[in-house]
Amino acid sequence: MTTRPVIDAGPALGFLAINKERLLISVLGRLSAPETVAAEVLRKSRSDGRFRAAEAVWQKLTPNWIEILPDDVTPELSAVVARITRLPMRQRMKESKDLGETMVIAHAVVAAEAGATVTVLIDDGAGAAMATSERRRLERLRLQGRPVGGLRLVSTLTVLERAAGGKHIPDRATMRTIYTRLRDHDDGLPPIERTGLLLPELWVARTRAR
Repeated sequence: MTTRPVIDAGPALGFLAINKERLLISVLGRLSAPETVAAEVLRKSRSDGRFRAAEAVWQKLTPNWIEILPDDVTPELSAVVARITRLPMRQRMKESKDLGETMVIAHAVVAAEAGATVTVLIDDGAGAAMATSERRRLERLRLQGRPVGGLRLVSTLTVLERAAGGKHIPDRATMRTIYTRLRDHDDGLPPIERTGLLLPELWVARTRAR
C-alpha cells in the first residue's frame, strides 16, 4: 500500500525529459509508480529521442524519490483490476495498451480502500475518467459508512498551477517556456491559451498566498 502520489508514465516522461523533476517533487512530494509505468518510462526514453533525458533522471530518483510499486497479482490488486477492466488481472497484464494507467489507478484504489487518501497524477482522458469513476465509488462507500479513504486526481496542468509564482515558476514568461517544452513532449496538452495558466487571477492569488 502507498500513500505517496501515484504517477502515470505520460506526466513522468514530460517533466523528467525536460529536467523539471524538482518542480514536480516540489508540488507533490515523494512519488510512487507501478512497475508497469517504470518499464514504460524506460522503454520510451530509449526508443523516442524526445524522452532520452528521462532515463537518467528516473534512475537518479528511484527508489528514494520515486518508489516502484510491485505489480504482483495479489488478491487486492486483482479485485480492483478485474472490476475496472472486466478482465482477470493475469489476462489484463498481457495487454500493454493503457496498462500503465490501469495499474496506477489500481494501486491507488487498493490504498484508498485501506483508508488512505491518495493523489493520482494522470493526463490521459480515458485514464482520468476511470480514476474519477473510482473516486466517486469511494465517496459512495464513505456515505454508506465504510472506512475507506479517497482519491485526488491531478494533472500536469494542476502541478503547473500549484507551482505558479513559486521558486520553479516565478513568472508568466517562465510558465510559458516550461509549458512549451512540456507540450513538445506531449501532443495531448492543449495550447497554453486554452488553459488558465496565464490568467492574471491565478498569479495574483499565488502571489498573495506566498
